[in-house]
Amino acid sequence: MLGYDYSEDALVEQPAVMLFAELGWETYNAFHEFETPGGRPLGRETKAEVVLVSRLRAALERLNPGVPAEALELAIEELTRDRSVMSLAQANRQIYSLIKDGVKARIPDADGEGETVETVRVIDWNQPENNDYLLVSQFWVTGEMYTRRADLVGFVNGLPWLFVELKATHRRLETAYTGNLRDYKDTIPHLFWYNALIILSNGSRSKVGSITAGWEHFAEWKKVASEGEEGVISLETMIRGTCEPARLLDLVESFTVFMEARGGLRKLVAKNHKYLGVNNPIESLHDIETRKGRLGVFWHTQGRGKSVSMIFF
Repeated sequence: MLGYDYSEDALVEQPAVMLFAELGWETYNAFHEFETPGGRPLGRETKAEVVLVSRLRAALERLNPGVPAEALELAIEELTRDRSVMSLAQANRQIYSLIKDGVKARIPDADGEGETVETVRVIDWNQPENNDYLLVSQFWVTGEMYTRRADLVGFVNGLPWLFVELKATHRRLETAYTGNLRDYKDTIPHLFWYNALIILSNGSRSKVGSITAGWEHFAEWKKVASEGEEGVISLETMIRGTCEPARLLDLVESFTVFMEARGGLRKLVAKNHKYLGVNNPIESLHDIETRKGRLGVFWHTQGRGKSVSMIFF
């Protein structure tokens, strides 16, 4: 009798890991991270650390040639400092600003009468291949009271940008939100200070959202590169559409916005139709002379966020 493995790991997690590898991500299974003889591959001293400082330092050195080592260390200190007194959304917005615009490192002059300000780049937005991409499966994280194990965490230059919660194919996808994500945000919130995207999937259905999104605002990603392609609801479409390095950087740099709203600060990340719809006229801008100034029409129904689309544009 043949044996079949219908587990979450075999049917959902491993295919996802393989797809990330295909897209250029280095992959590592951290289940036995702290039992590995001869050192710890991720460079963490404890499970409470969520930034891979050794990878962050290497990326900053590579992206900031000529910047003094002292400035790089100050940037690392600023990126990794404790923000537990802030709300999750406030901490995320503050770190997002540092990631997007660079960290201002202030170095006192030798005479003590002034200072030199260096802007330390954290990400190379223009050349995605210059950044470091690492997908870690079974990533242990300890909070103030509890330890949790995340299915997949994607690190860009050592910072945990992606959080992926996977369920078995027969499980309702909503339980990834109600039974897991809520708990993680309560027990290990510091993992989400750096988060860019949250993906929830049971293999057949997948949804993506921000750290502040309620379940009703998590959305499917049906198309990868063009509005004209046939929509497919799958984890593969989700990963190719949002986690391919160039698209991920585009989503983070140009399709993320924070807004004050009733109930507090909200983080908005473009949904599939906005991402593709806004990028179409952006591409037309590069060809504006032959188009005689016509960029096309971006149709919106009432209540679909026209103002947010204009902000993204």
